[in-house]
Amino acid sequence: MWMGDYSFLNLLGLLIQAIFIENFLLVNFLGMCTYLACSNKLKTANGLGIAVVFVLTVSGVLNWFVQKFVTGPGALSWLEVFGLETKNIDLGFLQFLLFISIIAGFTQILEIIIEKVSPALYMSLGFYLPLIAVNCAILGACLFAVTREYPFVPNFIYVLGSALGWWLAIALIAAIREKLATSEVVPALKGMGITFIMSGLMSMAFMGFTGIKLATPSTGPEQPFPLMDSTGIGQSPIQGAPIELKQ
Repeated sequence: MWMGDYSFLNLLGLLIQAIFIENFLLVNFLGMCTYLACSNKLKTANGLGIAVVFVLTVSGVLNWFVQKFVTGPGALSWLEVFGLETKNIDLGFLQFLLFISIIAGFTQILEIIIEKVSPALYMSLGFYLPLIAVNCAILGACLFAVTREYPFVPNFIYVLGSALGWWLAIALIAAIREKLATSEVVPALKGMGITFIMSGLMSMAFMGFTGIKLATPSTGPEQPFPLMDSTGIGQSPIQGAPIELKQ
């Protein structure tokens, strides 16, 4: 329930996977509206990135509990200790509604905090701050974590890494756009044109992390170099290794 078969190395791999390999902006292209609208200034992008990290991490954890104890298959079985027959009750149809309600609630709390603590950041974000409630990246990360059935700690690492990846992407493009504002750009590509090109190049760069496979937990001890053919006739655990036919 809490860690499952995940080791600390798997958790590190899951964090790297969520930030770089499966970056919600540059790989899944979720949350592009605020990414393009609030990336003109690095300060604004950092403020929005921190807000997304807070909302997505807390919402992802709370939504895990909702899925585990309310909307998942057999999630209400814990009520049987009170004498209620709830094992066969399925509230899965409420999943979207509850998830979005939790995200919207924390977004409103965050909006109030930012307005009191940093009025300048609140004014620079404008109406894009309330739009965090309907940011598809936040809902997408929560749904991805639920679909993959992560235990609690891997779920926390995944939603945190997804939020940090979103922040990293918008901060990078904001820094690039500030530089491009004082650079000579082909007139036809100024504005959104060059922004999309730079986003594509960043996405291609993040693909370089695709070969890292540390997030999948191992089900048992494995030999680092299995020399014995334990898979059967015609199969070998080492590609290209000689196979001796079994009698």
